[in-house]
Amino acid sequence: MRTAFLAVSQGNSCHRDHSPSPRRQPVRNDQVRQITVALIAVVAAVALLLALVACSPRETGTGAPVQQRGSSYADLVERVSPNVVTVRTDAGVGSGVVFRSDIVLTNEHVVGGRDQVSVEYADGGRSGGTVLATDPITDLAVVRTERKDLPVAEFRKELPRPGDSVLAIGSPLGFENSVTAGIVSGLHREIPGSAAQTRSLVDLIQTDAPISPGNSGGALLDTSGKVIGINEAYIPPAAGAVSLGFAIPSATAVDIAEQLIEGGTAEHPYLGISAGRLTDEIRERFGVRADSGVVVLGVDENGPAADAGIRPGDVIVRLHDIEVSTVESLLGALRATDPGQQVAAMIVRNGDKQELRVKIAARSR
Repeated sequence: MRTAFLAVSQGNSCHRDHSPSPRRQPVRNDQVRQITVALIAVVAAVALLLALVACSPRETGTGAPVQQRGSSYADLVERVSPNVVTVRTDAGVGSGVVFRSDIVLTNEHVVGGRDQVSVEYADGGRSGGTVLATDPITDLAVVRTERKDLPVAEFRKELPRPGDSVLAIGSPLGFENSVTAGIVSGLHREIPGSAAQTRSLVDLIQTDAPISPGNSGGALLDTSGKVIGINEAYIPPAAGAVSLGFAIPSATAVDIAEQLIEGGTAEHPYLGISAGRLTDEIRERFGVRADSGVVVLGVDENGPAADAGIRPGDVIVRLHDIEVSTVESLLGALRATDPGQQVAAMIVRNGDKQELRVKIAARSR
C-alpha cells in the first residue's frame, strides 16, 4: 500500500530585514500613499506567486498523482496502442504484443492448448491466428496472424529500475486497449508457493500498475514506449494484495519467442532434481540439519546433479552465487544460468556445508 505524504503550508511568511537603517527624513502624506500602494502591489504579487506554487502539488491528500501540464501519456498511448492486441478463445480473453509483422507474442495460458485463436486489433479489425508454438516453462506462446504488416513493438532488453514509471496496456475483462499506470515495484520476484503449479512465476518484474484478468500477454511499457515485460499474473485483492502485478522481463520473452519461431521449442537450464520446501516433517524424514534452503527430494539418474554428487536429503542453500531459500528462488537461480555452464552449488549435508561443481544441462520441457 502506498503512503501519501501531504506537504502543508504554514502560511505565506516573509522575512523582514532587521538590519540597522539610516535616519530617514519625514515623508509627506502623498509619499506615504505612494509607498503604501507600492507595498500592497508587491505583497499581492508575492501572495499570487506562493498561491501558484501551492496549487501544483505532486500529490493530493488522497495520494493520487496530479498530472502536470504536458506530462500526459496520451500521445505515447496513441502511438503504441496498435502494438497491443486482444487474443480470444472459446474459453476467455487475453492480450498479446506484436513481435513481428505477422506474429504476436502472448502467454501460453492465454491460448490454453488451442491451435486457433481470434486476434482483435486496436483499429477495430479482427482476424484469425494460428498458434505456432508454446513454452509452458516460461508461459509464453507465439501466434501467427492472418493479418500482415502489423506495427511491431520495440522491446527493451535492459531491466528497468525500481521506481521507474511504467504503463500496462491490454484487455482486462475484455476492455480492449485499457491503460493503467504505476511504477516498477521490484525485480527478480517470484510468487511464493507457485512452483507446485508452474515453473513460470519466477524472476519477474513486480509493478503496482493495476493488472486484471485479460491483461495476461499484454505489454508493460517504459515511458518511452518500449516493452519491458509481458504481463503475466497478479495477486488478487482477496489475498490481501493491493496492486501486486508481475511481468516476464523482455529479455526472457524475446529469447524464448525467437527460439519458438525458429525451432518450435525453447531450451532451458536443467539441474535434474525434484526439490521441496524445508519443513519440520522433511527435516525429520531425511535427518536434515539445516535452518534454511531447499531440500533435494529426488535426483534424476545421469542428470547434472547426480553427476555432481548431489543426493536426496541434501539441502541446497546457494546456486550460481544466488542465495536459495525457496523452491521458487532455486528456479530463479537456475534460470540465471545457461546450458553447458558449470556453476557452484553450496549444499548442507549432515550439518556440514560443501561446495559442488555442477554442469548445467538443457531441456525443452
